Amino acid sequence: MIRRPPRSTQSRSSAASDVYKRQGLLSFREAPILLRAFAKLGARPDVVIFDSQGIAHPRGMGLAAHMGLLLGTPSIGCAKSPLIGAFREPDPAAGSRAPLLLEGRRVGTVLRTRRGVKPVFVSPGHLIDHRWAARVVMRCVRGFRLPEPTRQAHIMVNALRRERTAPRKAPCARPGRAEDCYQQTGRVVLK
Repeated sequence: MIRRPPRSTQSRSSAASDVYKRQGLLSFREAPILLRAFAKLGARPDVVIFDSQGIAHPRGMGLAAHMGLLLGTPSIGCAKSPLIGAFREPDPAAGSRAPLLLEGRRVGTVLRTRRGVKPVFVSPGHLIDHRWAARVVMRCVRGFRLPEPTRQAHIMVNALRRERTAPRKAPCARPGRAEDCYQQTGRVVLK
């Protein structure tokens, strides 16, 4: 969670899942995990930005919409690519935007957060409209393409992933004689 002002990370939380990914059903895999993570936070956020879709979803209810509803908190989907809809590319300037349309109805905003980078796809999740969703995302950008809460979440997840997949050192069979221990194909061999 990032507080404004000051613009520093206030708290972080994580949880894990073993449910497999199925296209269009991200909420069913990630909502239970996210609810556990949100329960660990010390404070309730004013708004939550998810790296997912809000109403710009084939069923009209992406992860950001589900989570906002479950949490009773304003929520925004800010994705790196669209799932649905038609749009024109926004102007190259930072802050330029264009509507994301589905069958003539606006479901999101195509927002360029920095000059010369691909836009992000912002869609309201719960208790927020298109204009405010894009405005909040732009206010959270700190020199990178993604808004800072989402960027920090990516950094945290990648660190956890590296930590979980890093090779583990086997204990030395001869404590106090580490120079005699070598790790070879997952087992300790003595010199």
